[in-house]
Amino acid sequence: MSDSAPPACADVCAAIVTYHPQIELLREVVAAVRPQVGRVWIFDNASPGAEVAAFFDELRAQGVQVLRSERNVGLGSAINQAARAAREAGFAQILLMDQDSLVGAGMVATLQRALRELGAHGPVAAVGPQFRDQRTGALAPFVRIAFPMNHKLFGGPGQTVDCDFLITSGSLLPLDVLDTVGGMDEGLFIDNVDVEWSSRAKYYGYKLFGVCDAHMQHRIGELVAISELLPSYKHVVHSPTRLYYMMRNRVLLYRRAEVPRRWAAQDLPRLVLKFVGTALFLRPRLGYLRAMLSGLRDGIAGRLGPMPPRG
Repeated sequence: MSDSAPPACADVCAAIVTYHPQIELLREVVAAVRPQVGRVWIFDNASPGAEVAAFFDELRAQGVQVLRSERNVGLGSAINQAARAAREAGFAQILLMDQDSLVGAGMVATLQRALRELGAHGPVAAVGPQFRDQRTGALAPFVRIAFPMNHKLFGGPGQTVDCDFLITSGSLLPLDVLDTVGGMDEGLFIDNVDVEWSSRAKYYGYKLFGVCDAHMQHRIGELVAISELLPSYKHVVHSPTRLYYMMRNRVLLYRRAEVPRRWAAQDLPRLVLKFVGTALFLRPRLGYLRAMLSGLRDGIAGRLGPMPPRG
């Protein structure tokens, strides 16, 4: 590490959850976060291929801890297993990371300082950075849930934003918060895990803060043109499998006591628009439609866990 590199936060363990990662991008992710934390854990959700296996062996030789699951157990379970490992290793805090999130210089130290200062005034469940989309450069706001529309709060230099949820990636959590709030909901498997945990933390009296001086680059979905007639207009799209979880888990959360009713009230129209827009404009329309209908059906039925195999 050079003299100009940001100091490591020795009591922070970074946990990166991977699934079919892009190796070169993951290499950048690991290189950016390693100097800033005491240890890096990778929890891999059964990614296949000799190239991925060789890359993980390379990381192990560099001191990165790699745990490979024989099956995809989902985001919630992966985070919970990483958190248990971090606690057993004596770490005080865990930094949650996606495989495509690049931390900015000094991000972890900035988050840790904010967590310490804010925690002096009351219980804080997590703090998170402000991020930009890696491809568009758009700055993402922090969100305060409201009806009929959420309040989008961008803040500014030196500011922290009291918000209602943080995306998983980039969030810094004191591990002892999990004793009260509990871990991630493994039954949700992937989508809206962050909304559910954030809502539960708020329900138990904790606060969440976005830290504007902490920066990260992040990718959200894939950008594609929604129509041949409007090739310059691109929209974030997800796979049919991801759409299944998006539809199912939203319906599941509408019934959770810890999730604010105002979130359900403002999210339901978004669910309808997502359903109609995807069914009308994205191909393969039948595949998307089947996945979304299956998700809605399973959400109404209260089904948890991984998406059932297609018949």
